[in-house]
Amino acid sequence: MKLDKTVLALAVTVVLWASAFPAIRVALGGYGPTELSLFRLAVATAVLVAVLPWVKVRLPARRDLPRVLAVGATGMSAYQLLLNWGETHVPAGTAALIMATVPAISALPAAVFLGERLGPAKVVGSLFALSGTVVIAMAGGETGYTLAAWTVLAAAVAQALYHFAVKPLLRRYSGFEVATYAMVAGTTLLLPFAPVTARAVLAAPADATLAALYLGILPSAAGFVVWGYAVARLTVTAATAALYLVPVTALVVAYVWLGEKPRLVELLGGLAALAGVALLNRRPKSLAAEGDRSAEDVSGVPSVRGTAVPPRG
Repeated sequence: MKLDKTVLALAVTVVLWASAFPAIRVALGGYGPTELSLFRLAVATAVLVAVLPWVKVRLPARRDLPRVLAVGATGMSAYQLLLNWGETHVPAGTAALIMATVPAISALPAAVFLGERLGPAKVVGSLFALSGTVVIAMAGGETGYTLAAWTVLAAAVAQALYHFAVKPLLRRYSGFEVATYAMVAGTTLLLPFAPVTARAVLAAPADATLAALYLGILPSAAGFVVWGYAVARLTVTAATAALYLVPVTALVVAYVWLGEKPRLVELLGGLAALAGVALLNRRPKSLAAEGDRSAEDVSGVPSVRGTAVPPRG
């Protein structure tokens, strides 16, 4: 029964994060990228704060505040702004394929600053994944699409920096605590956009506002909680495999919800990116067994090493 609940939680996470990409497209019908960024983060923060009476969350130590601000700036504020702007031109499914390269991008700072070894397979995997992204970015043929695709890739870089910067915090705080800190910090940094966001809320059509609320409540707030529950009970290998389904599921959801049909060249670039990420995360059996035994760190979630970081929308 426990396994069934865990698999269900993992499946729910995949669907939630995959559905975020088309939901962003719908929300952008009534909100600009900056207004949507603040509105989504504010809703997610409100949800997380609302459950604090039932979930123990410590205040971060003063020495950790600069890092908390950094993870909020990269993984929340910058990530939301860049992804939302990118999706003004890039289809939802295509954006999900680009975001799948986050693990490949994360490998570089991990190797430079954390001393994680990049063997030949990981180097080839990273290059393969990034080359797939270049194919996607150049597929549109028009300047607006290409610039937006590179902006989505910049969002992937911001997300990769977040997962690199957050690792020391996860040694001292729970995954829920870190997510809450980052969400509050990211929201605070975007507060200068509060007046224009308030005006947008009053003027936006109902479907755009509902999509924005959905993004804040489910993919952002609930997604983190359900993801933490699932990966704390699964091996690294199983969690990593499930994450490959996020861009694939996003393509399906975008087709059903928005009628988006990706072009063949975008699909080929996406397949190259996913193949590269799969190669990047491939480990020898001995290391895989050791990593699976130690998958859950003190935070209750898997460490960045050996697992694909979530390509959330």
